[in-house]
Amino acid sequence: MSICDSTMELSGPLLVMILFFSGAVSTIKHLAYFNETGDLPCHFTNPQNISLDELVVFWQDHGNRVLFELYKGKEKPENVHPMYKGRTSLDQDNLTLRLHNVQIKDRGLYQCYVHHQGPNGLVSIHQKSNNLFVLANFSQPEIILISNRTENSDNINLTCLSTKGYPEPKKMSFVLKTENSTTEYDAVMNIFQDNITELYNISVSLSLPVSHEANVSIFCDLQPKLTQIQLRSQPYNIDAKSHNTRQLFTDHGILITTLPVLVSVVCVTVFSLIVKKRKKKKPGPSHECEVIETEGEEK
Repeated sequence: MSICDSTMELSGPLLVMILFFSGAVSTIKHLAYFNETGDLPCHFTNPQNISLDELVVFWQDHGNRVLFELYKGKEKPENVHPMYKGRTSLDQDNLTLRLHNVQIKDRGLYQCYVHHQGPNGLVSIHQKSNNLFVLANFSQPEIILISNRTENSDNINLTCLSTKGYPEPKKMSFVLKTENSTTEYDAVMNIFQDNITELYNISVSLSLPVSHEANVSIFCDLQPKLTQIQLRSQPYNIDAKSHNTRQLFTDHGILITTLPVLVSVVCVTVFSLIVKKRKKKKPGPSHECEVIETEGEEK
């Protein structure tokens, strides 16, 4: 006999009570982590010490899909909904159902029902609601440099990214620390949700003022919703000396650029001086030749 068969033995009013009584039943909140195992306890104390062979126990989700059925001590996998097949196991000592490989879509309300097989059929003797919250831990925030500060600006453009978390965080912000001050800069979060896993990727981007005279450490903080544990990035450090170093490289670059021009000018100047010097040393007509020619004529 399956759950469908067993519920046929219940009277109409009792069946309606089982399906819609959840509003009057205390609900226990449970937290499960993404891709791990979540517990759905039935909290059945069994004060009369009834044997499992006389009980029908099953769990349903908020869509009335069956997660697990134990019918008089035997599992009934044929009655389990396809999305839960192979994903559940039961601790029969305390009737706690374990849901394995928890996904974001598994969050929500679950009901545990316990029926006793009496002489007049099945009688509902226990019901418990579990509200399952699913949490996925975000990755440690990472700071990415978008563009460095320039000589004409003291601002530096940064982006912070954290991935694969759930639910949406409360906020993400930058924290700028110097030796004498700490300043927090809030930013509008860019939120992307994966259509399959339903996990979130979060990022913020800001242009932050950075002094040239002081050492600066920049952090990125992420505040989740369901936990109070704040996630912080590794520091992005900016040394005050780095400005002077960049200036040195800039001046050196200017020197390298102008050096060929200077060499060319020097070479042209030296060549011009050599030519002028040679012109000054060029010999004139020989007087000795004139004497020889005169003597020849006299002879």
